[in-house]
Amino acid sequence: MTERKVRVRFAPSPTGPLHIGGVRTALYNYLFARQHGGDMVFRIEDTDSARFVPGAEEYIIESFKWLGIKFDEGVSFGGEHGPYRQSERREIYKKYVQQLLDEGKAYYAFDTPEELEAKRREVENFQYDASTRMQMRNSLVIPSDEVQRMIAEGQQYVVRFLIEPGREVLVDDIIRGEVRINSSILDDKVLYKSADQLPTYHLANIVDDHLMEISHVIRGEEWLPSAPLHVLLYEAFGWSDTMPRFAHLPLLLKPVGNGKLSKRDGDKLGFPVFPLEWHDPKTGEVSSGYREKGYLPEAVVNFLALLGWNPGNDHSEVMSMEELINLFDLGKCSRNGARFDYVKAAWFNHQYLIQQPDEAWVPAFDALLRQHDIVSTAEKEAEVVRMMKLKVIEYTDGEGNKKKRNISFVSDLWPLTQFFFVAPETFDTEDKFIRKNWKENTADEMRRFADVLQGIDDFTVEGLKAVVDPWTEEAGIRPWNAWRVCLVGAGQGPDMYELAAFLGKEETIGRMRRAIEKLS
Repeated sequence: MTERKVRVRFAPSPTGPLHIGGVRTALYNYLFARQHGGDMVFRIEDTDSARFVPGAEEYIIESFKWLGIKFDEGVSFGGEHGPYRQSERREIYKKYVQQLLDEGKAYYAFDTPEELEAKRREVENFQYDASTRMQMRNSLVIPSDEVQRMIAEGQQYVVRFLIEPGREVLVDDIIRGEVRINSSILDDKVLYKSADQLPTYHLANIVDDHLMEISHVIRGEEWLPSAPLHVLLYEAFGWSDTMPRFAHLPLLLKPVGNGKLSKRDGDKLGFPVFPLEWHDPKTGEVSSGYREKGYLPEAVVNFLALLGWNPGNDHSEVMSMEELINLFDLGKCSRNGARFDYVKAAWFNHQYLIQQPDEAWVPAFDALLRQHDIVSTAEKEAEVVRMMKLKVIEYTDGEGNKKKRNISFVSDLWPLTQFFFVAPETFDTEDKFIRKNWKENTADEMRRFADVLQGIDDFTVEGLKAVVDPWTEEAGIRPWNAWRVCLVGAGQGPDMYELAAFLGKEETIGRMRRAIEKLS
């Protein structure tokens, strides 16, 4: 038997922004397909027309473009198995609905919502199945000529799948192994609704997966209860030989407490749950996104890949997309839910951020400066990044202790770099660093030092060193920390020669004289 080509699909509904859990599902599909030289199909499940949200489809496509997850065919990508929107495949589905009806594997049901609600009140834990369907208004109990008359008159109906009780249904799951379900616990699911002439998720996905030659269905754990029904549908159509292999991924859990990760968790703890910023067209509400928060797409991909999967060796946590593709193994996915560690997400962003060349920081840093009404040049911004990007990881506090501060986002640079562009206006004399390094005689020493600097024509790092180093030895003055107080106003910043050269002679001496005046 010829081995099937690997073909997977990601099929979101355009009902709003793409949740980060959906991104992980798409990522796992992508890694699996690329590792096996297969294809990834992008479908849109828009059969629930009442929940359609304008702009959602475009948002989803833009999200994957930013993340670097590429599709081989589908909506906006083309391909030989289209159309790829379910709303454009109505006539295809009708054919297969009719096949099930003709073969007695499905039936018409005319029960109104009110009748169904009444039955739920009458029967505890009511389920439309072999034990109750003969009590309902459907084509199993209504004569066929009456059924045709009702349809001709335009009475609304649904088509339900006829499930025979007492059968053991086997779901072969790559992650969970063999899952066995007795068909008696399944209800006769609705497959088609005359109201909008569209199928439900269950029928549409089975037909689409078969016709699009999908070999593996990799989806979230929440879809596991529907898997037995899908197995039975494949059997009903006679497609058992082409049934895809299932893999149900573990849930993404709240960072704290029990249950699935939700937008409310992100709002409460201050992290995004969507890849891009989302503007709700109905409410006007704006939800934060990973891109706008300053995350790098490579960091988001790396972080998500390890939520529920681990390569199972001593490999570094930081992995490129290529490494993830080479190492990915569905069989090593956890069966248990993965807790969403947003602190770890920031850690991953830090790892990728410090690997970037200095010039790659400049666009985001320039945008950050403009938010604070600072207009600079790319050259100056690159110089600040060069001086501060790695040095801020280690710094000395007011007690002389060496400490570390990780930069997870470019936005973290503002409080650490604003002194490059804005002179300190006030000096907190209670600050430990200032109190320790500004003594009674410091003002006089800084005046002498300013006079020395005034006489230097070559205000470069080399020019400053050539004059200042000999002067400090001769004068017996160690001006570095007091000089930092003058120029920065705190115990942070790069090498003082580099800072002074960046500020220039006029700004450096001006800051020193203002500090002397205020601190005196």
